[in-house]
Amino acid sequence: MKKTVISIKTHSRNEMINITSEISRIAAEWQIDDGHLLLHVPHTTAAVTINENADPSVKHDFLLGLDRISPVLKQFQHLEGNSDAHIKSSIIGCTQDIIISEGKMLLGTWQGIYFCEFDGPRTRRLYIILA
Repeated sequence: MKKTVISIKTHSRNEMINITSEISRIAAEWQIDDGHLLLHVPHTTAAVTINENADPSVKHDFLLGLDRISPVLKQFQHLEGNSDAHIKSSIIGCTQDIIISEGKMLLGTWQGIYFCEFDGPRTRRLYIILA
């Protein structure tokens, strides 16, 4: 089994970082013909998702929508003050399965892979495993 960990430095409290090229580079280095790459974020206030990468305004709208779903509320009781980040992470999820076929990631024309930060800035990890 092949596996690696990449480090991702975030710069904002809420941020989406396109990691598609990094994941594609790893798949090419591993010379995967057919298989799955399992991506896992081991943080309770971050996530990984697949979404549109053609129009940069989608990231803005995505984060704005999540802020509307889970705003920062003074009624939250969690001592760290980041309950909204925990909720956003759970909504989006901490894993993605990327299918590789004939050496290429099976993503749609407009799809990209995004690391989602909800409690930054921080340095985060993303685990990648060939399944």
